Amino acid sequence: MNSSPLHPRRDALKLILAGASAPLVLPSRILGQDAPSKKITIGCIGLGMQGILANLPSFLGQDDCRVIAVCDVDQRALDKGVAMVNERYGNQDCKAFRDFRELIARDDIDAVAISTPDHWHSIIAMTAALAGKDIFCEKPLSRTLNEGIAMVRTVQAKERVWQTGSWQRSNARFRWAAQLVQNGYAGKIRRVEVGLPSGHFDFGRTGNDKLDGPVPEGVDYDLWCGPRPVIPFNICRFHRNWRWNYHFGGGQLIDWIGHHCDIAHWGLANSESGVGPDDRIGPLELTATADFPPKEAVWNTATKYRVECVYPGGVEFVIAGGHADIQPGAKWIGSDGWVHVDRDVFKASEIEWLRDIQERDKKGDLKVPLYKSENHFRNFLDCVKSRQRTITPIETAHRSQTPGHLGYIASVTGRKIVWNPETQQIADDAEASAMMGEEMRAPWKLPG
Repeated sequence: MNSSPLHPRRDALKLILAGASAPLVLPSRILGQDAPSKKITIGCIGLGMQGILANLPSFLGQDDCRVIAVCDVDQRALDKGVAMVNERYGNQDCKAFRDFRELIARDDIDAVAISTPDHWHSIIAMTAALAGKDIFCEKPLSRTLNEGIAMVRTVQAKERVWQTGSWQRSNARFRWAAQLVQNGYAGKIRRVEVGLPSGHFDFGRTGNDKLDGPVPEGVDYDLWCGPRPVIPFNICRFHRNWRWNYHFGGGQLIDWIGHHCDIAHWGLANSESGVGPDDRIGPLELTATADFPPKEAVWNTATKYRVECVYPGGVEFVIAGGHADIQPGAKWIGSDGWVHVDRDVFKASEIEWLRDIQERDKKGDLKVPLYKSENHFRNFLDCVKSRQRTITPIETAHRSQTPGHLGYIASVTGRKIVWNPETQQIADDAEASAMMGEEMRAPWKLPG
């Protein structure tokens, strides 16, 4: 895939949709005596972009599950989703919902796929977990750190199967790169570089200078805003482009941190560098700088940013967008060489490593093999049946996004952040600590 930020979803779809398996039978005992059928039943919530383009069609392509309901606050998107499901199954059985709570309340749904804007992830996911549903949810995991902490706690308590939409772990190139690092090819890792996109990308070709306007017919804008204060409707911060305004999203840093930082953690965790497992990994301290548009701009998220972290063992960890010295993707630099991976890049300081790791991965003779998934959706469904952990469980996704959220806080306060990855608290900085969460608009609150 082209690593340019101009097409961040284009070829990802090809990789996500690849690898559908043959039909599998789901015994009802796996889901309990009251399981509605021998197929995993799924409700898809959010059909604005990733939901309608990738997640819904991917589940429709798996024969051992069945999408029986869809939900969106935009009637046009909802109608498209219903039509897609009914066409796939050749009937008119798909149920349509405007309110996610009504979909989740159905006792004939085993799992939900959440593809909403970031500000909705926590409430919907926790509601689903409390209702006993397994969950596939888009990255980034949450809009704030505190939401992520609460989501992890609830999903763990309810023993739900969780898969995060950071699909790169289900791509062989990223696994090979992480295995090179984990198996010591580059030696003791001293520095990690994570390159993310900069600027803004206009998904809807709307232009970011449009004025506020009337809410389109068929859109429940109050419900779309949900836990966030209602601000005037603007097409440039609605479907897809909401991520460029801090009221709803987090810009390129937060939008992409769950991809490349996730891979960087995958290679670094449990290595000789001593940073710990990737479901408990985190920086010890960090500083950050960023270029922000005016707060009143329709697109006001950082266009250029740099986060400098120190991880356990003294590992330098840099996350940057718009800085020429940091290449896109994840790069690990060690005492014996380096490894670099992106969606169209797989490089190392010693070229023979690349073929060697692929051959050893195929033979299964690696000292440190990594979890292997060839299809992110297939992996989720298999884990729903087996009750095993997916390749990107919620704990891992939360830790992958943490440096991004902390980097935003550090860039706004202009101060160094001291972080305790065990307690997940910021030390001695009340203002920064307060930025880990935010009050939700009544009557919305985190459930549980």
